[in-house]
Amino acid sequence: MSVAGVNPKQIELMQQVTLWKVFCRRDGLSEIRSRAGKVYDRGMENGPERDLTAFILAGGKSTRMGTDKAFVDYAGRTLLARALDLAWSVALDVRIVGSKEKFAAFAPVVEDVICDRGPLGGIHAALQTSPTELNIVLAVDVPFVSWAFLQYLIKQARGAPEAAVVVPRGDEGWQPLCAIYRREFAGVAERALRAGRNKIDRLFDEVQTRVVEQEELEGAGFSAAIFRNLNTPEELEAEKRRGP
Repeated sequence: MSVAGVNPKQIELMQQVTLWKVFCRRDGLSEIRSRAGKVYDRGMENGPERDLTAFILAGGKSTRMGTDKAFVDYAGRTLLARALDLAWSVALDVRIVGSKEKFAAFAPVVEDVICDRGPLGGIHAALQTSPTELNIVLAVDVPFVSWAFLQYLIKQARGAPEAAVVVPRGDEGWQPLCAIYRREFAGVAERALRAGRNKIDRLFDEVQTRVVEQEELEGAGFSAAIFRNLNTPEELEAEKRRGP
């Protein structure tokens, strides 16, 4: 990627990613400092996992936002920087599903195999290339999802090896872009895509699915509000006024 053709937010994110990699060691992350100075010191027990791949879906057209959401600033950091930070805190292997031209400077990129089919096309491409059985799929525009919640999902996936998907479902419905998929789901996704079906949640009836319902979320100490995303400038401004 030519620096001359990159906007300032992209350059800042490239610098953040470079600094992050300096702190990454082959045996895992014992301590990582973000640009804001936050320290993750979890040890190997709760550190990034080797048998898990994290995929950030960043290939949307961002029509309602009017600009690429990945590079939108929220509380001093781009949404992509936040998503990468979160993903690297749980997985050593982090990849972006989107355009290589846009994102190759930040992490390995996976491009859709069956193009222009929305998030299901991104999930399909991710799982086809994944080297691991367990895979976190995370939308780039959900900055309120926490490390603790992803750890909870991982625990549920490990406890339900028969489930092809572990997915939350709150008052606002399914959250398929903050979920864990086993590689086998790639076949289900491909059959649906080739049949012209793009809806993700309709496929959950075709596989064994571990559903994390609203009551369970609340019982585990999580609010469904963590899934709210930023689709429009108005939503972004409202969240900025509310504060991080």
